[in-house]
Amino acid sequence: MDDMLKEFVVEALDLATNVEEHLLALERNPDDLNTINAVFRSFHTIKGGAGFMNLPAMVSACHLTENLFDALRNGQVAVTPMAIEAALQASGFVADQLEELANGAPPESLPAMPQSLEVILTSAIEGGAAPQAAATNAPPPATQTAATADGLDWHALYLAVVPAGTAVAAPANDAVAAAAPTEQTTAPPAAKTGNWDGVERRTGAAEKSTAAVKEESIRIDAGKLDALLEVAGESVQAANQAAVLLEKLAQFPMEGQAATLMSALAETLNRASRYSTELQRATLSTRMQPVGKLFQRFPRLVRELAKELGKDVDLQIEGAETEVDRVVVDSLYDPLVHMLRNSLDHGIEDNATRAASGKPAKSVILLKAWQEASSVMIEISDDGKGMDAQALRAKALAKGLISDTAAQTQEEMLQLVFLPGFSTKEVANSVSGRGVGMDVVKTAVEKHRGAISIDSRLGVGTRFSIRLPIELSIVPTMLVRSSDAALALPMAVVERVVELPEEFEKVGGAPVLRDQGRPLPVRSLAGALGYELQTERVGIVIAAPQPYILSVGIVEGTADLVIKPMTAMHVDGIAGTARSAEGELVLVVGLSFLLEGSKQTYKSNTVRLAA
Repeated sequence: MDDMLKEFVVEALDLATNVEEHLLALERNPDDLNTINAVFRSFHTIKGGAGFMNLPAMVSACHLTENLFDALRNGQVAVTPMAIEAALQASGFVADQLEELANGAPPESLPAMPQSLEVILTSAIEGGAAPQAAATNAPPPATQTAATADGLDWHALYLAVVPAGTAVAAPANDAVAAAAPTEQTTAPPAAKTGNWDGVERRTGAAEKSTAAVKEESIRIDAGKLDALLEVAGESVQAANQAAVLLEKLAQFPMEGQAATLMSALAETLNRASRYSTELQRATLSTRMQPVGKLFQRFPRLVRELAKELGKDVDLQIEGAETEVDRVVVDSLYDPLVHMLRNSLDHGIEDNATRAASGKPAKSVILLKAWQEASSVMIEISDDGKGMDAQALRAKALAKGLISDTAAQTQEEMLQLVFLPGFSTKEVANSVSGRGVGMDVVKTAVEKHRGAISIDSRLGVGTRFSIRLPIELSIVPTMLVRSSDAALALPMAVVERVVELPEEFEKVGGAPVLRDQGRPLPVRSLAGALGYELQTERVGIVIAAPQPYILSVGIVEGTADLVIKPMTAMHVDGIAGTARSAEGELVLVVGLSFLLEGSKQTYKSNTVRLAA
């Protein structure tokens, strides 16, 4: 894909996504003229770029939709369900073509506009057309222009390079293109009956009134940004290691010029370290994106699936401004789609069942995001039928996925839905039965050092909670040592450090320590990871759904570590590696492993008491 086409695809995809959001808002508030104008401008801009890139099917779809919204804003056509559906189909067709281009498809391979789309758009326009006779007195069209976020007016660019009369033509049967109003118009003009010749005539007033304000921004290849971030991270690590060496050097007595040079070196190193840290933070901030970019893709999905299932569902979104690493935003789409499908199909009851249960006819799915310490929380909750924990366990036993003694608590039973091969629905359907289980969702979350949990009440609803690090490459950690191994725990789950007593209370034979009046189980980090057990004198209270105390040998401090994933091998409980300020290799314990209770993987995790 050449650079010009790539630029167009990126910008047009943003516009197409915004169009869907506007259309769903217009469905709720059909009298919002600002939204109607926004949709008109978006299709107009995409049409200009598509014409310049010689994408005739996209031009035709945008042109017909533009005509529809010109008629809507002039009052010739009412905002009806048919008009909304036609526009949604058009935006979907445009988005599909843009996605194909983004995936490397050559422009000439794109399919033509479907006849069904042309029919529904034409019908929507004709539904409010004025009498034919009025067309002869209609003023000439005065079309608004719209620039993209980068200040590029694709339509103006198109007109500048394409000779008059040679632009891509609209569909042959397009006999209902609506004329735009002018200031002299006292009544809505009639729908235009002549075929579009592919060229827009713009008045000087229109050009001035719609001049775009150019944003001071540029697009950077993601690979280049990642390389810059890696270099920035390494520079911080190098500065930290140099600071440790300088501290050791300062232990030697120095006099005269040597002492002066030492002082200057320390000051210079402090300044270099500060600049390295600022560079890293600034680079990290360029990778951050609001989760709203992800969330805004879901309202139409929920609308269409609810319509297919015959359910009345309202998707509510909160915290769309919450920022997270763009890699997370890109990778969470498929998992969240799967969870929304499950909620609609498995969770939300049909209308008759809700009525019999005394629930409101309209069900609610809440998609929510917020920042919590150094983590981003994403929740999907519904007010549906909830999960029967005992039924989940029975299903897992019947499938041979667990032993008779496994999953005894409510929380453990609910977590069974994440087992590979687990499903409570015997017959697949077009909504949620696609052979992809919740284990794939869990794997996708854990790939980015995140964790997912479930809370469900039978007859009330279900909530899935996802915890992710705000930044993927640098993580605030607590440095500990157990069985001579250097380990790091994400600070996102560290509540506080406590001293372990020589003797513990026992509950069911397992050690328990009272913390702030509550009894918490004590588990050995070394034992959970399969290390040889040694004396562990320190406990760390882990803020998990079921809190517990993790016993370690010693706590060495805290540090922001640059994490590198383990690609060559997989170790249970370990999310990646890092280098300490002293240059020592540190193993970073996984967030999901800690939140799930640091369950043993190899040997007994019985705590060895301090001597």
